[in-house]
Amino acid sequence: MARESAVHLMHTRVDPAWVDYNGHMNDAEYARVFSLGVEALMARIGLDESGRERERYTLYTLETHLCYRLGAYEGDRLTVSATLLDHDAKRMHVFFSLLNEAQQVIATSEQMLMGIDSQRGKPAPFPRAVSQQLMALPGCEKADWPEQAGRQIGIPRR
Repeated sequence: MARESAVHLMHTRVDPAWVDYNGHMNDAEYARVFSLGVEALMARIGLDESGRERERYTLYTLETHLCYRLGAYEGDRLTVSATLLDHDAKRMHVFFSLLNEAQQVIATSEQMLMGIDSQRGKPAPFPRAVSQQLMALPGCEKADWPEQAGRQIGIPRR
């Protein structure tokens, strides 16, 4: 189930070209959908194509942690939602969820995004208009983070 602190960013369907030899959406396509979710988030905070040009500013992905929970199949309707876990002057820690039509979480992608001055190609603080939009996004305290947020990859040893 999507968290109340999450904002729905976009809807899509599983394209036939995304389906692999196992009969479900290929793992690389989940990354594609989450990448489109980042673009939808960028548009929401004023960094669509015209905003990137006007502000001379963009976002780069520094790190991502993708978890697969359930399968997605050709034609399935999907929704990408996002929860802002944390941010500072030039970074965003965002937790994306991919939901099926029954609102079940089928995959998650935890990402660290960095604000970049497009002219210099270097990290820079968010422009004022972007920062204001970012502050308007629903967030949550660490105690309320989604269960999958902050996980590490590893084989548990006893």
